[in-house]
Amino acid sequence: MSQTVAPPREIRVSKDRAVLTVVGPQEGEHSFSAEMLRVLSPSAEVQGHSPEQRVTVGGKRNVKIADVRPVGNYAIRIVFDDHHDSGLYSWAYLAQLASEHETRWQSYLDELTQKGLSR
Repeated sequence: MSQTVAPPREIRVSKDRAVLTVVGPQEGEHSFSAEMLRVLSPSAEVQGHSPEQRVTVGGKRNVKIADVRPVGNYAIRIVFDDHHDSGLYSWAYLAQLASEHETRWQSYLDELTQKGLSR
């Protein structure tokens, strides 16, 4: 996504490390479960290099956020407790996830069902 999005005012990780909250530059705040961020990682490992290569990641219901690291002023790298850390979550990608939250999550749940995988 080539859209430029201003950095958030604040990024918080919940005490239990299960939720990332992003407070937008102007309005609103959006919370994302660690599970959602992990299974929808923008990494090539998950997204592949084309839609046909996309991987459905199951078994991450209890994944936690181990660390959040800034990448310049355009993204964060989220390190999960399963050691996945190759996705760069740009502000634009997080904004897209926020606006498509319900649709993306339902699509993921449908893919799990179709492939016989569990959360």
